[in-house]
Amino acid sequence: MSAGASALTARGLIVSFGRVAALEDVSLEVPSGHSMAVLGPNGAGKSTLFEAAIGLVAPSAGSIELHSRRIAYVPQHLDVDPTFPVTAGDVVRMGRYGDLGWFGRAGARDRALVADALEALGIEALERRRFGSLSGGERQRALLAQAVAQDAEIVLLDEPLTGVDAPTQEAIRSLLGRWRDAGRTVIVATHDLASATHDYDLVLCLNRRVIAFGPPDSVTEEVLYETFAGRIVRVGSLMVDVSEHHEVS
Repeated sequence: MSAGASALTARGLIVSFGRVAALEDVSLEVPSGHSMAVLGPNGAGKSTLFEAAIGLVAPSAGSIELHSRRIAYVPQHLDVDPTFPVTAGDVVRMGRYGDLGWFGRAGARDRALVADALEALGIEALERRRFGSLSGGERQRALLAQAVAQDAEIVLLDEPLTGVDAPTQEAIRSLLGRWRDAGRTVIVATHDLASATHDYDLVLCLNRRVIAFGPPDSVTEEVLYETFAGRIVRVGSLMVDVSEHHEVS
């Protein structure tokens, strides 16, 4: 992806489910090599935005496009039959299928990417464990390791810190930092106000429509109130999302 190119473009995007609009007239352009937090409450359309970007849901009107074929997407939830015979290592190796195809033979580079991915998320010891038997945090690490193994130019993460333990949160934050330093485009849906306004190049405040989009200093107190529909309260110098108990100074 060339310097100065766009990683994601949305133009007048509308996504409806029946009579309910999940996204309304969303327009934005994310430059390649930038990190962006998508901030909003539950039901704001964050997951729908990601699903529309990768083609899992069709726009009712408008358009959205990712300008790369090398895309990694980690959903918020992945339901897996615990009896399904796939290991954590198998899940990570699936990250190479986009390049190899289902029947391609893995080469030295593929094996190295998988090994590096397992190490990056600290799950080498889980490689032979059945994926369905893992804890929620361990599953999330395996899915993120799959994204690492993909060697993608654009990474979409839907609420990666939700419901995972503290060590997994730390591993994910470290991974996000490495991706950002490597110049990858990283787009993360989150409720974490403090992280959104300190750890990313851009912030999209979304509540079915774009409330604000720009650098972190564009996220004012008024923008947060509008984004979270009044579920933000001030406690001293902190703004607190009372629905999710996250803070921002």
